[in-house]
Order: sequence, then C-alpha cells, then structure tokens
Amino acid sequence: MKNYPYYLFLILLFNISCNDELKETEKLDNDNKIIENIVSIDKSNTYEPIEIKYQSVEIKSRRTLDSIFKSVPDSIDSTTVRKIIMTLNRKELHFIRNNEKIIVPEIFTNNLLDYSIFPRFYPAAKDIKKIIIVSIDKQAYGCYEYGKLVRFAAVNSGKERTPSFPGRYSLVWKDRLRRSSLDSTWIMPYTFNFHSEAGSAFHQFVMPGRPVSHSCLRQFLDDAEWLFKWGEGAKRDSLGRYIPMSGTPVILLGHFDYTRKVGGPWLDFTSNRDGLVALPENPLEVEEALIPIIQIPKEARSSLRNKERYMYAEDTLRARGIIRPQVKLTPSINFNELRRQKQAEKMKKQNSEIKDDKPILKDIENNYRDCIEVNLR
Repeated sequence: MKNYPYYLFLILLFNISCNDELKETEKLDNDNKIIENIVSIDKSNTYEPIEIKYQSVEIKSRRTLDSIFKSVPDSIDSTTVRKIIMTLNRKELHFIRNNEKIIVPEIFTNNLLDYSIFPRFYPAAKDIKKIIIVSIDKQAYGCYEYGKLVRFAAVNSGKERTPSFPGRYSLVWKDRLRRSSLDSTWIMPYTFNFHSEAGSAFHQFVMPGRPVSHSCLRQFLDDAEWLFKWGEGAKRDSLGRYIPMSGTPVILLGHFDYTRKVGGPWLDFTSNRDGLVALPENPLEVEEALIPIIQIPKEARSSLRNKERYMYAEDTLRARGIIRPQVKLTPSINFNELRRQKQAEKMKKQNSEIKDDKPILKDIENNYRDCIEVNLR
C-alpha cells in the first residue's frame, strides 16, 4: 500500500503519454489528409475561380463609364480594371459609344484569368511545352504551358470576306514593328506570323470589338507584346528554311456568327462560367487549316506545300458551313503594287501630255520670234 501513490503516478503518466501520442497521430492523419487533398487538386487541376456575375450596363455617357471605375475598391489596380472591361467586351474603351450596352463584372480581381473562357487546366496539353488556343466565335485566346493556362486575351479576327479560318497552324517568324508587305501604310507592332504564305499573324492594331481584319488576329498592345516574347517561332533546317509546324502550335476553333450585327456572344454572358470553350481532345491532331487559294498573294503561291489543298479549300469550307453561300471572298490584294501601278500610269499620262504640248510650245515660240522681228523693223 505504501507504493500505491507511485503506481498511480505511473498510470497517470502512461495515460498522458498515450493521449499525446494519439493526438499526434490524429494530427499526422489530418495533415496527411490535407496533403492528399492538395496533391489531388494539383493532379486533377480542378481549380475554378469563384463565380463572378456579369451585368449588362447601358453607357449613357462618359460619366457612366467613369462611375464604374470609381466604384471599384482601391485594392484593385486601375489598369487591371480597364483591361478586364476591354477584354470582356473585346474592344478598346474609346470604341464604347453612348447608348451602347457592355458587360461589367460585379466583382473585380487583380487576376484576369478569373474571367477566362478557357479552362485553367488542359489535360490533353499537359505534355506540350506551349500551345495557343483561339476561339474565333468568342474572339479570344488562351495560352497554355504544359496544360496550365498562363494567359487569357481578346482578339479581333478577320471580317467575313477575309476571315480567319479554323484549323491548326504554328508560329513562324516575328517582327517588332512590321509594315505590311501588302500595304506599307499598315504598321503592326509585335507581329508574330503563323502562316507565311497567307500572311496571317498575331499583332497589335485597333480593336473595335468585332472581326474586322484581313485574316490576322488583332490584339491589345500589352497582349501582343506578351505573346511576342512568350511564343516560339519555327525552327530552321540545315539550309536555313523554316521547318513546317515546328513553332508553338496555334489552334483556331469555330467561326464567327456574322449574322450578328452588334458585338458577339460574349455580350450575352451572365457570369464567368458562361461561354467556356470546349478544347480538342488531341490538339496536335487537329486538321491543318484550309485556306482558299484566292486568299494567298499571287507572289506566294509558288512556295505552297500541297497546293492542291488550297485549290479545293473554298469548296470544302462552304460545304462545312464555315463560308456562307451568299458570301464572296475578297481576293488577296497587294495594295503596294496597286499604288506603284497607279503612280506609273500617272507618270505615263504626264509624259504623254508633255509630248502633246510640244507642237503648241513650238508655235508660241515662233509667234514670239515673229513679233520681235516686226518690232525691230
């Protein structure tokens, strides 16, 4: 009985130790569950941004737009706010007119990816270093690195008679400040070509909020600069020639609904969950783009690979409903050559007029001499 308190102490100590071990075990189990959850999120990449509702706002005047900017918390960068509105509406702010409706998010964040119509993760591209997916119908693109979305941006693609055709392309060459080979008055910062013969390229240019280009993909300046630095051009062979499809893959999906006269489907989105793009299961197996021969400059046709595809491309695109029956495509026009021809014709006409004037000038000269002789007499 004398040792009873001692035994009681040992039992108490053992219970405390067991409880501590049990708590530690439970803590480890919980930590493991947390780690497992994190790993499962990383593996499945199921992250989705919070749902952000959109509202359609009629712009009565410049004050309406200013009030939207002023309502955003100071914690959100003002430049980001403007970029979000421009991207959601696919246009520069100065193209927003009075009495026009635009979509405005109820919540602004500092991350433009929260408003993306492209999934945050693209499982089929997890082994692809870089790839660009362009949604022509929704006028936007997403850039992926090993399946992870790293950029969401707006585009304004080709108008109906000079459209941007769906299919697989790849980046080829780039030029910091490009003057168009078809029209030297077109100055295009941060040009990244993705079809050499057709002259199709990403570049900065005015963004009115609809397909308006000659098949190129226009962008906002900061997006054009980012893509210019991020993308990888085509590799060259031992003779210095570009290796086809060796640059960053570019996939154009869908075609625009040109029957819509104002804006595009993005104006009907009610949240950032609307308009999500269905990505191809095998992006590198997407059919190479079909481009009608009429839209290839004549001077570039001799270098075409598989020229036959370009010859039947228009019929195929019409059969697929990509080109509407009543629409006549505009041939590729070299405006620089047209100006040279007009200038040559003008010079020829001027030279002809000078030749026609020579007999008249001779008569005037003879009459002048006769007058001088009469006066001298």
